[in-house]
Amino acid sequence: MLKKYQVLLLEWLEEHVKYLADKYDLSFSEMIRGQICFSTLTAVGYLYPEYKPDITVKEILEKFKEQDKNVLTREDMHRALSKIYFETGKAIEYWKEREKAQKKKK
Repeated sequence: MLKKYQVLLLEWLEEHVKYLADKYDLSFSEMIRGQICFSTLTAVGYLYPEYKPDITVKEILEKFKEQDKNVLTREDMHRALSKIYFETGKAIEYWKEREKAQKKKK
C-alpha cells in the first residue's frame, strides 16, 4: 500500500529526479521510490555483506542500461521495479532483525 508524503527536495535533486523519470518513462514518485530502494539495497549490502538479495545493485544498473538501449518494454521495467521493491522489503526486514539482535547483545 502506498502512502502519500510531502517531500522537499533541493532544486538540483528535483531536476535530476525529473530527468531520470523522463528518461526511463517513469513517474516522479516511481523514480523516488526506485532511488530509495536502490540506496537501501546498497546500504544493506555494505552493512551486512553476508546478506544476498535475489537482485544485486549491479543487476539493477544493468536493467537501467537495457532500458537506455530500448531493450525493455514498459511492462518489463515495471516488473523489474516490482522485484526491486520486493527485495528491498526483504532487505529492510533483515536489517531490522540484525539491529534487534545487536540490541539484545548489549
